[in-house]
Amino acid sequence: MSKRPHPNQQTASDTAAAQDASDILRITPLGAGQEVGRSCLLLEYKNKTVMLDCGLHPAHSGLAALPFFDNIDPSTIDVLLLTHFHIDHAAALPYFMEKTTFKGRVFMTHPTKAIFKWLLADYVKVSNLSVDDMLYDEKDLLRAYDKIETIDFHQMIEVEGIKFTPYNAGHVLGAAMFLIEIAGVRVLYTGDYSREEDRHLMAAERPPNVVPEVLIAESTYGVQHHRSRVERETIFTQTIHQIVARGGRCLIPVFALGRAQELLLILDEYWQAHPELHNVPIYYASALAKKCMTVFQTFSNMMNSRIRQQTMSGQNPFQFKHISNLKSMNYFDDVGPCVMMASPGMLQNGQSRELLELWCPDKRNGVIIPGYVVEGTLGKEILSQPEEIKSLNGGKLPLRLTVEYVSFSAHVDFPQNSQFIEEVGAQNLVLVHGEQNQMGRLKSALASKYQESESGATLNIFTPKNCESVELYFKGEKMAKAMGTLAKNPLKQNTRVEGVLVAKDFTYRLIDPVDLPEFTDLVSATLAQRLVVPSRAPLTLVKWHLEAMYGACQKDEEDDDAFLVFNTVKVKDLENGRLLLEWEGNSVNDMVADSVLAIVLQAESSPASVKGLFILYFSIC
Repeated sequence: MSKRPHPNQQTASDTAAAQDASDILRITPLGAGQEVGRSCLLLEYKNKTVMLDCGLHPAHSGLAALPFFDNIDPSTIDVLLLTHFHIDHAAALPYFMEKTTFKGRVFMTHPTKAIFKWLLADYVKVSNLSVDDMLYDEKDLLRAYDKIETIDFHQMIEVEGIKFTPYNAGHVLGAAMFLIEIAGVRVLYTGDYSREEDRHLMAAERPPNVVPEVLIAESTYGVQHHRSRVERETIFTQTIHQIVARGGRCLIPVFALGRAQELLLILDEYWQAHPELHNVPIYYASALAKKCMTVFQTFSNMMNSRIRQQTMSGQNPFQFKHISNLKSMNYFDDVGPCVMMASPGMLQNGQSRELLELWCPDKRNGVIIPGYVVEGTLGKEILSQPEEIKSLNGGKLPLRLTVEYVSFSAHVDFPQNSQFIEEVGAQNLVLVHGEQNQMGRLKSALASKYQESESGATLNIFTPKNCESVELYFKGEKMAKAMGTLAKNPLKQNTRVEGVLVAKDFTYRLIDPVDLPEFTDLVSATLAQRLVVPSRAPLTLVKWHLEAMYGACQKDEEDDDAFLVFNTVKVKDLENGRLLLEWEGNSVNDMVADSVLAIVLQAESSPASVKGLFILYFSIC
């Protein structure tokens, strides 16, 4: 594939020869590098450091689930941006904020912060970990929560020269992709994103009128193609109908927030249209159920037009007719066919795992996996329909229930991802959040697409592993904006402009010194330079030498014992073989003072001094 570098970017061969290491943009996955789970990326440029997401790996526990924090110095990170509240993107944040030397600022959208607290509090309770393996407790979570700052979609915030703006990612409520700019170099990080509008969320948006230098994009589904939404909903509802019709229980493992709300909308509508199912209960088993619905109702203005219109007309789209919230399994009466949505979505522990172990021996029952499941989790394992599974207590259980996979995962497929990459137009693409094989296939497919493109567009594709850095070198071009008096008249090419260059972070302004108080917190000042010089030559002889070079010296009106050289440098006899030189410091005056100093030092030993003394003697006589 042909590669044409960005005008401000040098190729990889030039990176090693870069004169200034701060001109290297370095992107390092600490998690989600050729894997799905523990999303965490480090962005370094111009001595600024940004962390993107801070998640745990669902297939591991304890310290093994963390990103590779031991490879970095957390105290150097200026800003941490969190895209959404899912465990694999957010659950390591309390640990990072409270158990490391990190002192930077943390930002996320309002819905993400609202849900983050409850979701992680629930995660701490259901993790089933020993005290030694617990990464943090609820007190750590609350302390971290209080430090988190919120940001609105399309709001640009600048922190010490790092500019960032969130855009709707369409993955879950409040999910954001971030556009980051440092010293004129822009990076767009998609996080998890969806380009398809569903029953309650809008599709992801592309930042308008911006072509970033680098795009960091997910590669979860590689080159796969999703079924249409209508087709998926049909398969989903028909499969559930078949399970309950044969007297079985249908388990749908989900995360408490996100896709669960989408599936609840689908099920409630289907049950309403099928009276024969009204006696079959649907349960939403989550201690967070009531709180979740409150958050969704509060932020309905961030959802699609359908939900907004229902809300404006006084309807509550999340007030379900056929679904019961189940706060605890103690309230569940397992006596017949039912539909049970329970968390977590990958069956690694919690209520969904308990129900699977309870129902798996009965072939009438069924489980539907509605989203992406990570390698190493039970959710991934049962997709291959093994004859038995390992229970939480270490025993073996027969797996006789049916297992179906109907993806409602709000991630882009290949056509959607490929189109978005093309629309963004970045020349550098870093793929993350994808298993090695899926990521490799996606890279090959994109490379083929751009090779065959007639537009001449090029794309440099990188697929780093965890702790493997992508380095791109961008020339440090600086541009100053003339302000105040200097900006009154249009500047022409090759015109010399003089002023004070004021730099703040990566912004440069050229300002006339008289305008400094108006445009900055600076004020102009003069510096008085004073120098005491040893000299045994009489003052009259020194003055004679100076007048020979500079012409007549002027008398200092403020000091009768001193005179001025070139109306610039004051010379005064301090007696005891010492002379005082005093002048106002600037580039011109400093040059005059240097020459005056040279003449003073040579006065007592110069051969011309004999002639000078003779002339001075007779002039006195």
